[in-house]
Amino acid sequence: MSANAELVNENKAMTINTSTGPIETSIKHFPFKAPRFIHSGTGGAAAGKKNRTWKNLKQILSSERTLPWQLNDPNYFSIDALTSFKPVKKYSDISGLPANYTDPQSKLRFSTTEEFAYIRMLPSDVILGYLTLRKATNVVT
Repeated sequence: MSANAELVNENKAMTINTSTGPIETSIKHFPFKAPRFIHSGTGGAAAGKKNRTWKNLKQILSSERTLPWQLNDPNYFSIDALTSFKPVKKYSDISGLPANYTDPQSKLRFSTTEEFAYIRMLPSDVILGYLTLRKATNVVT
């Protein structure tokens, strides 16, 4: 028997050195990783299995475009996320800084008193342009 022996438990690995005694080290387990997962690209040829190539998202999307999909079939293009429970952040239409205030006349958002004074001096067509950029108005063209 060698001077160093190693015992592996479910959560701990114990190295036994005859000169110093047992030393415990913990094994790191990741909760998101399946413990029995083996990547098919590694070691498959030695076991007689065909090596599988993994596709990235761009390859999957291009292969899905060529398939004859119906309109209601789910695919990577039709994936929608749920709405967020957090409130939408509001930014100033003038500076882009986080805005805590809205002008009641023009409905433009602002963050400082200087921006408020600037908004009050703007002509109505410029205000309409800012609201159009924010998609906050219904402009018929």
